[in-house]
Amino acid sequence: MSVAFTKEESSETASETLLPDRPVSPHPNLVTEAGLKALELQLRQAREAYETAGAIEDVNERRRQQAGPLRDARYFAARLHTAQLVAGPTSSDIVSFGATVTFSRDDGRIQTYRIVGEDEADPKAGSISFVSPVARLLMGKAVGDVVSAGEQELKILAIS
Repeated sequence: MSVAFTKEESSETASETLLPDRPVSPHPNLVTEAGLKALELQLRQAREAYETAGAIEDVNERRRQQAGPLRDARYFAARLHTAQLVAGPTSSDIVSFGATVTFSRDDGRIQTYRIVGEDEADPKAGSISFVSPVARLLMGKAVGDVVSAGEQELKILAIS
């Protein structure tokens, strides 16, 4: 329904309910099996939040509460539609999508990350996107290989 036919408290109320779409990456939407399940769950949760907010009697408050879940539902539906499921790595010889790679940095730090899709990436939880600069450097490399990352070198210690 158009906002022209509804009673608004102010023009600000209408603008609060028209959230811009979440940006969609131009990269292929590669996902692991866990990433695909996470997208499905997030879409379900967004739809449930939208439906829950639909029970709010005040029309302006209902619109405000539905705006975020509606935007999220559109985003996750689009991401599911374009998702390309990639099977887990069949070999641990080279770094590939879905692999977990351990590498050392010049400063002595040792880091381990699983290379996953963009929506699944969470560096604090140990996963990075396949389009991240570090993942791009490591993809296709083997244990013992050294790559330059800016002024640092990364040495691949293990792949699983």
